[in-house]
Amino acid sequence: MNFLRRKFEGSPDYARVAPFVIFVLLTTLQGQLGEDSRYWIYLLKTLVGAWLIWEMRPYVEEMRWKVSWEALVVGAGIFGIWVGLDGLYPRLSEPDAVWNPGKRFGEGSALAWLFVVVRIAGSTVVVPPLEEVFYRSFLYRMFVKTDFRAMPLGQFHWLSFVVTSAIFGLMHPDRWLAGILCGLAYQWLVIRKNRLGDAMTAHALTNLLLGLWVVWKGAWSFW
Repeated sequence: MNFLRRKFEGSPDYARVAPFVIFVLLTTLQGQLGEDSRYWIYLLKTLVGAWLIWEMRPYVEEMRWKVSWEALVVGAGIFGIWVGLDGLYPRLSEPDAVWNPGKRFGEGSALAWLFVVVRIAGSTVVVPPLEEVFYRSFLYRMFVKTDFRAMPLGQFHWLSFVVTSAIFGLMHPDRWLAGILCGLAYQWLVIRKNRLGDAMTAHALTNLLLGLWVVWKGAWSFW
């Protein structure tokens, strides 16, 4: 723990990249240790992600939640785009399995509801800070300046704007187009507000609405 804090304190890059990479690596393990690991490792990575956010917070000054009407509009709008565009364009890949804890552990069972709650909580509270810090704060600025902190969050650079959003979208190959539009919207929000917190809020609202939609409609393919 002390080693991690020293690394975060001594390297602005490490503080913004390492937590995201750890989270992604844990994601790749889901389902690799048996079907149940798809759910248990999600629980593990959510706890680890929350811990990493806690540890990195003192060293990542821009990672502060902010609420604004723009954030709420963008968050709700991206949810609508994510759902509304589904099936209207080809996917780059198909998920190897659909996340459906009710089917796996029994409809209405305590374990199924545990994983539903964990999924919604993880995607709403843990994913937005980790991804926004990496993509919208670090990657967007690093493509322009090696000393990325010398570049204001509100500075527009069209090539980095497009490339960063494209990378973000392609990290969601099953819904890449919605992902690219999502990246563009969140980055626009960062540039407009000259801070990261509104994009974190928008991202959280999108994921919360999507989680509620999945449970309400039984639209498990979105997970």
